[in-house]
Amino acid sequence: MPASDLHRELRARGYRLTPQRQLVLQAVRDLRHATPEAIAAEVRRTAPGVNITTVYRTLELLEELGLVTHAHLDHGAPAYHPADNEHVHVVCRVCNTVSDAPVEMVADVVARMASERGFTVDASHITLFGTCSACSVTDDRVDGSDSGSPGAAGAPGTGRE
Repeated sequence: MPASDLHRELRARGYRLTPQRQLVLQAVRDLRHATPEAIAAEVRRTAPGVNITTVYRTLELLEELGLVTHAHLDHGAPAYHPADNEHVHVVCRVCNTVSDAPVEMVADVVARMASERGFTVDASHITLFGTCSACSVTDDRVDGSDSGSPGAAGAPGTGRE
């Protein structure tokens, strides 16, 4: 949403477009999946006086306006991201990388929940945990299942003979 549209939307709801609100929204866009603390740190690079309470209140308002949304990517604080496209979150438990996957990838589960249980799934709040492809390759090499590579189990001089 361009700043002029954001300005109009806020005015229609009785709010002003403050520099802090602009900075918080820009930080969410720049950081993608970020906690309020990370967003506050990014905002403070430009505006050192902005406190965490302002960031939390601004995130609540931006979420109410449909500009940002949040997801629970671990047991900590929620992570905020732009609400510009619906997606499923994919989190690697090894390297903690967060990536997005199209909601179409879980369409079958969503459809089954609706047809078999009458349950409407909010797919944008789905978070899948597992191991990414890069970490899987590393794990395979550590486990010795890639015996042809240097450093794999059984290779002389690796301590894994």
